[in-house]
Amino acid sequence: MAVLPFPALSFEHFDMRQVNTRLNNTMLGRKTETADFGTPYWRVSAATGFLSDEKIDEADAFFTEASKGGNVFACYDYYRPRPRAYGDTPLGGTKAAGGAFDGSAILSTGTDSRTIVVSGLPDSFALNRGCLVEVNKSSSVRSLHRVMADATANGSGVVTLTIDFPLDTTVFTSGNSTIQLEKPSCLMMLDPGWSMPKAWSDRVASFSATEVFL
Repeated sequence: MAVLPFPALSFEHFDMRQVNTRLNNTMLGRKTETADFGTPYWRVSAATGFLSDEKIDEADAFFTEASKGGNVFACYDYYRPRPRAYGDTPLGGTKAAGGAFDGSAILSTGTDSRTIVVSGLPDSFALNRGCLVEVNKSSSVRSLHRVMADATANGSGVVTLTIDFPLDTTVFTSGNSTIQLEKPSCLMMLDPGWSMPKAWSDRVASFSATEVFL
């Protein structure tokens, strides 16, 4: 098994979303019974724009590797690779406590499965409702979450975040995990049926993928 990097392609369609596993049953008397089950996960469907010869080769190499049994890739949201306040500029600057900041931070505590305290940030670092946060135990064990309320780090570079999906606190702890805010990712496996035509009239690659847990 290999963990592959996300391909450096330009996408015209990119839909990365959370999937909640839920069963709804309509009962007598206008009642609806709902049950959540299993582990929620992420899915993506994507299509590129017209690809140059160079980008076709890159896409071909990626699909060749990613379609092999057991291989996965680190998928981040192409349209939200970092908190919204920082736009197209890769994260940088200086941590409130000193030292260079590159988007990596510290999981200080997990108050509960939906509340985490993050440290090691620059003073006044802003995270908005809807941006993404990765909790990373290792290259093959990571968890992607959406921030559910605007939050700003204090003068010490510490912020409390409300997140969804819930964090599995039996796997990810302050003692074994870090926070990634630059290209926060989850691990996905390529679905069958990807497409890579090469005619001059149709050079658009498309694929879908589903999160896996290793």
